[in-house]
Amino acid sequence: MEIGFYAGSFDPFTKGHLHVVAKSAQLFDKVIIGIGVHPDKKRRFDKDVMKEAIEKVLTQENLNNVTVISYDNLSVDAAIENKATFLVRGIRNGMDYEYEENMASINEELSGLDTVYIRAGNLGNISSSMVMDLLRNGKDVSKYLPKEIIDIVK
Repeated sequence: MEIGFYAGSFDPFTKGHLHVVAKSAQLFDKVIIGIGVHPDKKRRFDKDVMKEAIEKVLTQENLNNVTVISYDNLSVDAAIENKATFLVRGIRNGMDYEYEENMASINEELSGLDTVYIRAGNLGNISSSMVMDLLRNGKDVSKYLPKEIIDIVK
């Protein structure tokens, strides 16, 4: 069984993230979304609340082979603990590729797991930070966030 592990803060989970998950669900038997919790970074939204909202999105989208976990260790260690066979990363642009390629090299050295990149497609111009900035300034973010996520960020 091929299992993809898609790690991120997902703070919040955007339609760009959803695009990567949906494509991953077509490629792998199972996909695990890993909400990483970094002890030195303050989250905007509680990880458990975000996990629940992402699970609602997955149900709405009929992504039945995708599960959500949270973890506080290295992403590659969480992937191994969950028996992942590949790491999944979303790519928005060339700058993302450079950063992700460096991480992929380290992760492969640590674990032997290869990384699969999935293009964000026409959603490549969005980031969680940009969405939050728009939201703080009273702009409509429904183009960028699933409804279930909008319900918790407002």
